[in-house]
Amino acid sequence: MNPVASTSKARLRSRPGDRRQSRKKAKINTKGIYLRAIRDAFIKLNPKNAIKNPVMFLVWLGTLITLSVTIYPNLFGLTQQKNPQLFNGLLTGILFFTVWFANFAEALAEARGKAQANALRSIKSETIAKKLASDGTITEVSSTNLQQGDNIYVVAGDIIPADGEVIMGVASVDESAITGESAPVLKESGSDIASSVTGGTRIISDELIIRITADPGKGFIDRMIALLEGKKRRKTPNEIALTVLLAVLSLVFLFVVATLPVFAYYVKSPISVPILIALLVALIPTTISGLLSAIGIAGMDRVAQFNVIATSGRAVEACGDVNTLILDKTGTITLGNRLAEDFIPINNHSIEEVAYIALAASVFDDTPEGKSIVRLAQRLGARFDFDPNQSEGVAFSSKTRMSGTNLYGGREARKGAVGAIKDFVRSRNGDDTPELDAAYEQVSRQGGTPLAVCLDSEIYGVIYLKDVVKPGIRERFDQLRRMGVHTVMLTGDNRITAAVIANEAGVDEFIAEATPEDKISVIQEEQAKGKLVAMTGDGTNDAPALVQANVSLVMNTGTQAAKEAANMVDLDSDPTKLIDIVSIGKQLLITRGALTTFSITNDIAKYFAIIPVIFTAVNLQSLNIMNLTSANSGVLSALIYNALIIPVLIPLALKGVQIKPLKANQLLQRNILIYGLGGAIAPFIAIKLIDMLITAVGLA
Repeated sequence: MNPVASTSKARLRSRPGDRRQSRKKAKINTKGIYLRAIRDAFIKLNPKNAIKNPVMFLVWLGTLITLSVTIYPNLFGLTQQKNPQLFNGLLTGILFFTVWFANFAEALAEARGKAQANALRSIKSETIAKKLASDGTITEVSSTNLQQGDNIYVVAGDIIPADGEVIMGVASVDESAITGESAPVLKESGSDIASSVTGGTRIISDELIIRITADPGKGFIDRMIALLEGKKRRKTPNEIALTVLLAVLSLVFLFVVATLPVFAYYVKSPISVPILIALLVALIPTTISGLLSAIGIAGMDRVAQFNVIATSGRAVEACGDVNTLILDKTGTITLGNRLAEDFIPINNHSIEEVAYIALAASVFDDTPEGKSIVRLAQRLGARFDFDPNQSEGVAFSSKTRMSGTNLYGGREARKGAVGAIKDFVRSRNGDDTPELDAAYEQVSRQGGTPLAVCLDSEIYGVIYLKDVVKPGIRERFDQLRRMGVHTVMLTGDNRITAAVIANEAGVDEFIAEATPEDKISVIQEEQAKGKLVAMTGDGTNDAPALVQANVSLVMNTGTQAAKEAANMVDLDSDPTKLIDIVSIGKQLLITRGALTTFSITNDIAKYFAIIPVIFTAVNLQSLNIMNLTSANSGVLSALIYNALIIPVLIPLALKGVQIKPLKANQLLQRNILIYGLGGAIAPFIAIKLIDMLITAVGLA
């Protein structure tokens, strides 16, 4: 780092006053969340906000009408009630709290997201950055003045001022402020998955030169804050469809209630306007309407609790409909630290010769895999007897499937997939031998990855790259299978290695020797069958496939291109997290379906509780199946239950219905049995108890 080394580190270190960020995640104040939700629930009574929920807007209008009748009892003509102002006032209060409880459910879900956003905002503040000019000079500027493309210099103790890519250096970075993980993360240039850094994190060792990849206000934390605060919250397609359905149902019930006075007049049992409003509110699906937004917001919040940031509720919801899950092998199904374990010589070459050729072919390979090959070769005694400065590195390509070094004098050292090395040697008039195939199978049957090494037209041996299947991964795939999700493993490894890993991990299907183009093809084939596909990735070459997939999860350690392509970012960089996200998505849909079922059966039960109100004047008391004390007590009891059931169900809406590893039809049957039957029984019990309480206190 020559431009940096010439600068005095003492002069360049950030002053204590420049590092004002919190180095730990701020604790979320639970009391503050509830106070914010209570306040926001009143603010949401504004007509501009109320009209966004058609069902609750009808209740909002009903509240105003009953309030008017409370003030002016004869507004719609004479009333037959003994104390109309008391009764109408009680109706007004109950209807008001019905709307307020619905607002509170939404506000509470939003407040939890805002609390997380505030915790993130506490680690993001203006800092002094050391901007590096092209001539090597350094200027101290505010982090808010950094632009995309600027280069900055950071040393141990500095806060990284903005999102960027490491272009020079190796250093440990503390990302606990974002991920909550205390262990430092190694960042280095030349690595496809370890060069991306996030603004607000802190460098704790060595030094880096970073190229800024985001303009002020458009960094990763900025986007996270905006999403958690709900600034970009949009209703999902399923939410919109359900909202329209509930609005249509409410409109139908509105017409039904509007025609009741005609029938009541015919049987000489007049119905007052407050009673009609009470009947309408009891009929329309207020429970699910009041909780619908909270369920969607809570779904994104649960994803955030897994340290995953979703770009939209649509992405979370889509997870619940996923049919096919496409996963990389390395780092997802296996631990991902694929390192050189052994050298296998062939063609009468010694292990020392293989180590030397492997060292020569890997000298320019900055990946962890390449560095492990260099370390193993040097441990076996291999040394440079050529000048790297007079050599040229050949980068790995998904098309050539190999990398290496062009040595001084025209000699070519290569390492790569066995098939690719065979083709390379044949193009130089060389031959492969049966020994190569034997070594290839030996490594593959152990679940390892074989890399052949050659010098010009001669193959020297095979490198054994070892990886390990993650503990418990088979059980997780079994759970997904029971939920009807088909799993596909994609890997660049050969078929033998892929088959061994696939069998050990328990995936449904595998595709070996896959290229980035193959990923897109597999996704398109599955989508052509009408399936929703989810996949995970982290590299630049994953970006096209991430865009194509219906749900895409990118690692926080991934490249900027991958992050921009995906609709979810995992702050912990754990590829298996996608399995959890699919479960959360399914939980979101199950919760919405369960509460919708509960709400509809509730409405049916409440309807039968209020029927006696219509017919008491014509001596049809036999219809009073619940033996309620009076018409007034029946109406009040039904509406009190209607209001209270919303806050009772808020914890379930926020936490979600417990998910079971069952298929869709099994879940449907289970929900109908538990929430459908429960929703039909609960109102009869609760309304009868409330009626007895009302009678006891003399409000009937």
